[in-house]
Amino acid sequence: MSDITALNLSELRLGLEQKKFSSLEITDAFLARMDKHSDLNAFITPCHESARIAAKAADVRIAGNEKNPLLGIPMAIKDTLTTKGIRTTCASKILGNFIPPYTATSVAKLSSLGIVNLGKTNMDEFAMGSSNENSAFGPVKNPWDKDRVPGGSSGGSAAAVSARLAPAALGTDTGGSVRQPASFCNLVGVKPTYGRVSRYGLIAYASSLDSVGVFSSNVQDAATILEAMSGKDPLDASSVDQPVPNFAASIKNGIKGLRIGVPDEYFISGINPEVETLVRAAISQLENLGARIVRISLPSTKLAVAAYYIVAPAEASSNLARFDGIRYGYRAKDATDLIEIYKKSRSEGFGEEVQRRILIGAYVLSTGYYDAYYIHAQKIRNLIAKEFKEAFSSQCDVIACPTAPTTAFKLNEKIDDPVAMYLNDVFTIPVNMAGLPGISIPCGFDSKNLPVGLQLIGKAWDEETLFRTANSYESCTEWHKKIPGSCQ
Repeated sequence: MSDITALNLSELRLGLEQKKFSSLEITDAFLARMDKHSDLNAFITPCHESARIAAKAADVRIAGNEKNPLLGIPMAIKDTLTTKGIRTTCASKILGNFIPPYTATSVAKLSSLGIVNLGKTNMDEFAMGSSNENSAFGPVKNPWDKDRVPGGSSGGSAAAVSARLAPAALGTDTGGSVRQPASFCNLVGVKPTYGRVSRYGLIAYASSLDSVGVFSSNVQDAATILEAMSGKDPLDASSVDQPVPNFAASIKNGIKGLRIGVPDEYFISGINPEVETLVRAAISQLENLGARIVRISLPSTKLAVAAYYIVAPAEASSNLARFDGIRYGYRAKDATDLIEIYKKSRSEGFGEEVQRRILIGAYVLSTGYYDAYYIHAQKIRNLIAKEFKEAFSSQCDVIACPTAPTTAFKLNEKIDDPVAMYLNDVFTIPVNMAGLPGISIPCGFDSKNLPVGLQLIGKAWDEETLFRTANSYESCTEWHKKIPGSCQ
């Protein structure tokens, strides 16, 4: 393994400042590694040429003594975030050749600081999935076991960072799509508070749930990237004008006296016993570091998955109505009239899972079912948010629990069982329903050498405490330093 690609973001930045290597040398090393491990199918659109151009431009800025922690650092971008002049497909046939005329705000902010876009990563089509098997460009493989899934929907970004094809990557999280792949791939994965990072340029799945998140190999790198992306954006009405703390500066303050809530409902029957053992051991380690462990209850958790799979498909059916074969994207070739263009273009352009969720969404929004399903699901959503708020106001500062109930499952194992697939997000979905920040951090490996993630959930706008807690645990463990044997 190349010495350069083994370095994390902070180490790469230090090397650039000390002139041990250039941004172009870093970029070429990662591009070569991407080519070497192309069998993982982590990228839909590698960007060799434009990446090298960006790296050369970063080297000019570095030579002029410009300093910022992301200048000249390569990253990968999930293919649901628009990039001007670079194909953005959402892993769908219907957008197979779409070249956006604008760049997502989150990407634009990082690009202005001088990051180098290595390429657009594979994903579940329109971010709908928990395994990265629902892609028009084929499934992504987990670097820890290539017969297993990397998680989804941001599986390409997770696989890329885990295999050190990139030091960091952007993903999106609507019901766990950053945190669950982070757990499956032994990474730090962060979902910020809803409204912390602009959604402008994020091709929407469910607008009230979507968040742009970060994958990295350690907590400090994730904190640095999230801080750079955060802030009010006039182009996104859902972004909030909240102060953006210096996340990276506050992570080393320790957690002595911090109250960590452990919810009964997150240790359910059906959870993999090894996952439970490792997560409980991690919680004990947090207690050893000075935190106070508090048993709490979040009873509406059991309703979250059912409510989510009404709210999210309802929003998806509305958001995806624009892909009709007329304005842009895939158009069926043998259609004879307008209605046939709509029908054939959408049935041929969308994959099975996307079609399933559009149909669910259209059904729950239809006359006679809107009150019975959609309104009822929104009431449950409010109840979930209320329970989190009450727990944080009187019992705890952070909540700790498993990220996922299992480790990575085998390719094709659950593809024909949508309900089993949906249940993989049982511990992550409530966080999105409540609009809260969450982070998954590595906390060990099971007997098959598959990674397990510890999820930490925070109060709205309190990513600082999440990063501080995560960093305290990371500082006394070595799990995050492990690299897949297949990618050494």
